[in-house]
Amino acid sequence: MGAQGYAKFEHTPIPALVLRLGIPSMAAQFFNILYSIVDRIFVGNIPGDGSLALAAVGICAPLITAVTAFAMMVGIGGASCMSICMGRKDWETAQKTINNALLMLTVISLCVTAGILAQKKPLLYLLGCSDAMYPFAEKYLTIYITGTFASLCGLGLNQFILAQGRAKTGMISVVIGALCNVALDPLFIYGFHMGIAGAATATVVSQTVSMLFVICHLRKKDMPIRIRFGGYSAGMVKAILRIGIMPFLITVFDNMILILLNMQLRKYGGAQNGDTYIACAAVVQSFMVLAGCPGQGITSGCGTLFGYHYGAGNYRKVMQCYQYVFLLCLSYMLILLAVSQTAVQPFVRLFLNDPRRIGLASEFIRKYTIGLPGLAVQFALVDGTTAMGKVRQALPMSMFRKGVYIICIFILPLLTDLKNIFYAGTISDLAGSAFTVILFFTVIQKNLRADVSAGQIAGSKSGGV
Repeated sequence: MGAQGYAKFEHTPIPALVLRLGIPSMAAQFFNILYSIVDRIFVGNIPGDGSLALAAVGICAPLITAVTAFAMMVGIGGASCMSICMGRKDWETAQKTINNALLMLTVISLCVTAGILAQKKPLLYLLGCSDAMYPFAEKYLTIYITGTFASLCGLGLNQFILAQGRAKTGMISVVIGALCNVALDPLFIYGFHMGIAGAATATVVSQTVSMLFVICHLRKKDMPIRIRFGGYSAGMVKAILRIGIMPFLITVFDNMILILLNMQLRKYGGAQNGDTYIACAAVVQSFMVLAGCPGQGITSGCGTLFGYHYGAGNYRKVMQCYQYVFLLCLSYMLILLAVSQTAVQPFVRLFLNDPRRIGLASEFIRKYTIGLPGLAVQFALVDGTTAMGKVRQALPMSMFRKGVYIICIFILPLLTDLKNIFYAGTISDLAGSAFTVILFFTVIQKNLRADVSAGQIAGSKSGGV
């Protein structure tokens, strides 16, 4: 069934495949980030309450991103399992993977929606919400969370489109949702006078449209592995979670970092500067989304190459995947670095109109982004290793960087001006990339070569991978 569809993975040169799969997936993430960036642009320009509403969206952002972590857990974990199975020519187990993933996404969506709606007030205050922000944050979060099923299924199942080499289709699914959001935001926020509630409503509608597109394509007969029903097993669920827990933990820890940053800004900024610094931090994170989402898009699009060639036992091509994914990520990060250090104010002005805040946010972005090239190392080595199911090896590479960041945001305010807390991003990116390179070439590469030589490719227990 699937052999003909995947012959291109075996016969096309790796550099061409990385470009063919990585570029559309990266472009898709450019449009995906429009969900958050466009919301923040329109919200930040709401007459009168724009700055406070923008800060409220920034407060909600870590929780919302933590919810999408479940989509990445099931989507990346399931797609990696499926790619490894395809490399082994085990089409039956590959089919079971997508069936179980859909069931998991449905159950998780229902549980997450109920849990957050029941505890939204204490959660928002835990995230650093002030009394002035709460009405805006509560309204935005309530509407947004009602769309959890559409969000998780759209993002999670799109990984299975990418895993089958349909990068352009995966890109279109994201573009449709993003363009819908761009069109609906001004209509709902200003035309219907819904304010911040309009931004959340537009996003939910757009995510639903994207999800329907993904499901329709995964039901088409020309998809080698499409959505079916049946074949559910605890073994397959465990296999998906075993790989998917890595991207899940990365996203959760990234959001814990944002929460801690907001808490520190609130603590040391006080009543005078707390809300201002948090609003500026929301702009910084919007810029960093430009780095993180397209970077992850490259590795998501190319993840199937790692999994397929690892499953096929082709060590040489696996190492080529690392090399060319890194070069593509590095090229992108260098462009962003140049923009962040020389021409970032036009970006900041999209969100803020107060000259002081524009100056602060621009300064914070410059401090945060000096180490951007280090992210290319993290994306290529950590995500590539995860895509092959080597979670235990990938986890230390990611967690070291996050640990350095947490230490910095606690220590820097004690030693220097609060504004310098934003150097935490630069310090952690540079230190994390150095640690990752050392660990990869001294330990992980040798283990990978030994696995391939011994034929120990991701196990072969029945019901899993």
